[in-house]
Amino acid sequence: MSVVVPRTLTDALRAMAANPSALLLQGGTDLMVEINFNHRKPVDVIALRKIHELRAVKIDGETISIGAGLPYQEMESGQIAELVPALGQAARTVGSPQIRAAGSLGGNLGTCSPAGDGLPVLSALDAMINLRSANASRNVSIHEFMVGVKRNAKQPGEIIVSATVPIVRGWQGFAKVGVRNAMVISVASCCLVVDRTKGSIAVALGAVGPTVIRCRQAEQWLSTNVDLKQDAMIGAKLAKEFGERVANEARPIDDHRGTAEYRRHAVATLASRLLQRSGAR
Repeated sequence: MSVVVPRTLTDALRAMAANPSALLLQGGTDLMVEINFNHRKPVDVIALRKIHELRAVKIDGETISIGAGLPYQEMESGQIAELVPALGQAARTVGSPQIRAAGSLGGNLGTCSPAGDGLPVLSALDAMINLRSANASRNVSIHEFMVGVKRNAKQPGEIIVSATVPIVRGWQGFAKVGVRNAMVISVASCCLVVDRTKGSIAVALGAVGPTVIRCRQAEQWLSTNVDLKQDAMIGAKLAKEFGERVANEARPIDDHRGTAEYRRHAVATLASRLLQRSGAR
């Protein structure tokens, strides 16, 4: 196995141009599991962890751009958690402290598992994924980037550089269900974002479909029934119906971590609880 360890993004892009089939390695928290189980047998690897440019955070007042290599550990608290609370909450649920010190949004996006904890947050915030190759750069909507189970729109020779999300005035939260309280892959997850400026709501679900699901119908229903530009207590009846409408848009399956029926119940409960929390301010 050949391993290239570039220290700049330019060098990494040159390495990718020379060998587009090489496997990109960021934190390795997903990839090394697959290699250990003989699910992946890479021949050439380009390791990105030494590239400081991929850990940059840029804020322009209306948006925040988070480097693909920034560890979740850096998102748990501080400025990112203040500006994007749902991402801070999701970061705190990722694995163990050791995993959070290595895992990143770039890794979540590269693996593109529907159970990736950062992905529902990016979906609910309508993130733009910033990609670069040796000759070009492009921005892809998160909704177009995730194309299926562990499949994304990244082209050969491209590197995921960052994810850009708006700084929203309003409430946002993330919650998930697993088979135990910590260090667990999601059985179901939910991110809810209320934009008080636009008077809109966004709900995204993880681990209940082939990719992360945005619940557009439930969002539209709530927007017509609640003035989302104002803080207001959300009644239990309305929250329950909202949760049921969210669950109707899920497409779960039965697997070793949970049944489809349980997953529908879980996302209904998570969405209902998050909605009630959003109004209790």
